[in-house]
Amino acid sequence: MYNRLKSGSAKMAVVGLGYVGLPLALEFARKFEVIGFDIKPSVVEKLKNKIDPAGEVEPEKFDGTNIKFTSNPDDLGDVNFYIVAVPTPIDHHRQPDLSPLLGACSLVGKYLNKGDYVVFESTVYPGCTEEDCVPVMERESGLKYIEDFKVGYSPERINPGDKVHTLTSVVKITSGCDEESSENIARVYEEIVGAGIYKAASIRVAEAAKIIENTQRDVNIAIMNEFSRIFNYLDINTYDVINAAGTKWNFLKFSPGLVGGHCIGVDPYYLIFKARQYGYEPYLLSSARALNDDMGLYVANNTVKLLAKNDLPVGGANILVLGVTFKENVADIRNSKIVDIVNELKDYNIYVQVADPKADPGEVEHEYGITLDNEIRKNHYHAIVVGVNHNEYRNYTEQDFRDMLEGGKGLIIDIKGIYKDKIKSLPYWSL
Repeated sequence: MYNRLKSGSAKMAVVGLGYVGLPLALEFARKFEVIGFDIKPSVVEKLKNKIDPAGEVEPEKFDGTNIKFTSNPDDLGDVNFYIVAVPTPIDHHRQPDLSPLLGACSLVGKYLNKGDYVVFESTVYPGCTEEDCVPVMERESGLKYIEDFKVGYSPERINPGDKVHTLTSVVKITSGCDEESSENIARVYEEIVGAGIYKAASIRVAEAAKIIENTQRDVNIAIMNEFSRIFNYLDINTYDVINAAGTKWNFLKFSPGLVGGHCIGVDPYYLIFKARQYGYEPYLLSSARALNDDMGLYVANNTVKLLAKNDLPVGGANILVLGVTFKENVADIRNSKIVDIVNELKDYNIYVQVADPKADPGEVEHEYGITLDNEIRKNHYHAIVVGVNHNEYRNYTEQDFRDMLEGGKGLIIDIKGIYKDKIKSLPYWSL
């Protein structure tokens, strides 16, 4: 398969052109002939004009690539090597929602031929590729797994907004269903990943490696959030404590914060789900998730307490929330925990204005029913919540905040602690 791709006698397709699939498709399209497929025609039209809807890929990255963007399934008819990079979210009950993934499997299965390869990049629980995805492709294609077509798993390691740890500069885990596929898949990815390849012992090992990467980070952030809550009672600044403890060589310098997005706030639920299927209750993972999911409400309730403590109005107060994306300097709003803060404050009859220079107003309105208002007013607010430390906000001074606050007085809620040494006289709180 590797030699066929190199010679041009085989064609590759990347199914799903989001923040994972698009960079992958463009990099491979510098080496092979690639079909970039997405079910959304609106996304495809933007990509044809060198516009990444996620705002992660610059227009010049499209240059010099041999790629055809399409939403027409029939364009997959002569593909031999498929890479599936579709979302794996959770539902309202925090259970794995495999519908996008299994839909992609059904689609690929309809066009699968003998000798073809399918590699999955979507984050899943161990066993999902072979237990859930393969049967769908077998049913749709009438072919036999391993005997007629090969499957592999190579977990994505894209970090949105990170221009240092990119697709090509981070070691890539690959795996295959047998020795032949493992070797071929590794060689294919070696074409684009300069940092090197790590061949996992099996597909299940590769799936498990990915899921614990994000789950470990979730647990580490949860313990910092727990520390932050304790230190709030003790009237100690958490970041002062972290900086002091961080002078020891083996202290893990994580920070407290809101855990949203499509990875850390979601993936642990996949491992929790799988563990429970086998009768094991993952208490630590479940507790970490519960604590991190509660942090938005915790911030909102502390904001209300501090308004009252500082003789500021609660009901009828005007509060400015800066940032709604799930992390700094990205446009992605999926699973934003800022929304929890906004909704909780509104329950206190507080008027909340949400501003964000990165987020798409239409997406925010559609997803959360929140209307973005980026006009920051002077002498208007009783409190300002800096929820996401976008670059646009990092250089604010205390005087800048005074200009925004009614009468130059009010409360500053600084979730990430970026103004800890700048705010001297205004009431101030951070995690």
